[in-house]
Amino acid sequence: MQDMNKDSYEARHAAGLQTRRELFGAEITDKQMASMDDFIRPLSELLNTYCFNDVWNRPGLARPTRSMLNVAMLCALNRGPELRVHLHAAVTNGVTKSEIQEVLLQVAVYCGVPAAVEGFRVAREVFADRGG
Repeated sequence: MQDMNKDSYEARHAAGLQTRRELFGAEITDKQMASMDDFIRPLSELLNTYCFNDVWNRPGLARPTRSMLNVAMLCALNRGPELRVHLHAAVTNGVTKSEIQEVLLQVAVYCGVPAAVEGFRVAREVFADRGG
């Protein structure tokens, strides 16, 4: 029984790591994985299995929708560095600049103008980084 659980965990971890690579790019993900130490490794394993496999790979929402939700939540929580990462992922997932603009306007109404102002600032930087 223990080996089956280990196999299941390893499969979930591998699938999550693949999703992470698809969302954020193989180069960035592989660099993060190579820099793991014993302190941060448990968090990375949690992210790969639970976040990037068990949640991101669920069939209930498409990746662009999940990305738009993440952008809104991270903006509302004033998590600029993570917002930047997830804006890049949103574009990779096919979310358009116009859709991101609409998400950020929604944030302004429901989470406050200062949160949206910061979101627009970070988004502009991400679009500039991506050449548009």
